[in-house]
Amino acid sequence: MPYARQARILGALILVWTAACGEQGEASPAQGGGAAATAKGPGGPGGAGSRPPTILGATDVIEVKPGTIEDGITISGDLKPIEVIDVRSRVEGNIVGVYAREGDRVGRGQVLARFESSVQESERTSAVADQEAAKADVANAQWNADQSEELFKAGAIPERDLRTAQQTLVAAKARLASADARVRAMTQGEQDTRVVAPTTGVVSARTVENGEHVTRGATMFTVVRNDVLELEAALPARQAGDLRVGQTVRFDAGGRRLEGKVARISPTINPSNRTISVYLQVPNRNGELKGNTFVTGRVVARSISDALLVPTVAIRQSQDGKEPFVYRIVNEVVDVAPVEVGVIDDVAGIAQIIKGISAGDRVIVGNIGVLGRGMPVRVVGDEQPAVK
Repeated sequence: MPYARQARILGALILVWTAACGEQGEASPAQGGGAAATAKGPGGPGGAGSRPPTILGATDVIEVKPGTIEDGITISGDLKPIEVIDVRSRVEGNIVGVYAREGDRVGRGQVLARFESSVQESERTSAVADQEAAKADVANAQWNADQSEELFKAGAIPERDLRTAQQTLVAAKARLASADARVRAMTQGEQDTRVVAPTTGVVSARTVENGEHVTRGATMFTVVRNDVLELEAALPARQAGDLRVGQTVRFDAGGRRLEGKVARISPTINPSNRTISVYLQVPNRNGELKGNTFVTGRVVARSISDALLVPTVAIRQSQDGKEPFVYRIVNEVVDVAPVEVGVIDDVAGIAQIIKGISAGDRVIVGNIGVLGRGMPVRVVGDEQPAVK
């Protein structure tokens, strides 16, 4: 009958399925328990016992060590030369020599250019001649006054003659004073035909050429004094109490570390934006730094020694954004260690860890992809050499 045949076929299929299940359930000793052993391995189901270790480079891991970190006020801005001086013409005339170009380093008093000066030299020569004549008049008047005083005492001349001689001496001295003043003026006029550097620095601009006619007051050169650079920073008024003249300032300019000082602090707070201006200076004796170089830095308020330090890139944020943590390697397995962060030095890229890890712990700093608690890892270079 059809129903009996179907029952026999179904029974045969059940016997075959039962036998197959019995073979899968039996584990050989070499397998160590099969799937059950895997489930009980480190990390639980799907944990460290079921995956190969993640390979980390030597630069992906650091050892936590104590060190020194500085706490302070972050600043940024452009370093400007301490002085920028426009050299202007004091006379009007034709240029007969230009002796400095852009980029030249000049010393204080060095001649940068020269005007045609024949008129000024003639006027000074005339003034000197008048001065010599006035000196002779004074000497003659002084002798007459001395002689008249002796004769008056002897009764040889009346008092009127004595007073006349004394008045002549006074007038001669006045003419000499006028001649002296004229010589000084003519000498200054002659000196003004030589344009000199007002300070030691570098010529940043030149606006005249040889042979040009220049008017009085025209800008001829710009000299920059760049042996000291200065940064003006506007800081929040609440930080005014942490600022003091002489505080150390550490700068980072294009990968270079620099050190300067707080030079001046404004005595007032800007009422419009509630900031205070502070002026920071950096030595630049060799002129290696250029004016208007952008820098970031920190005004050092205090220094903390023996602090546990990690790179800021090692600190990660939990998904809820409340508790930071680091990935720590314990027995070649990743461990998630919540930490409490103290002072952060953004310029140096380090942070103080108050609690959560200890000195000697190894922390993952590299961006190596997805990590998780219990994940096996192996650091390149940790392998011990084989003993022969």
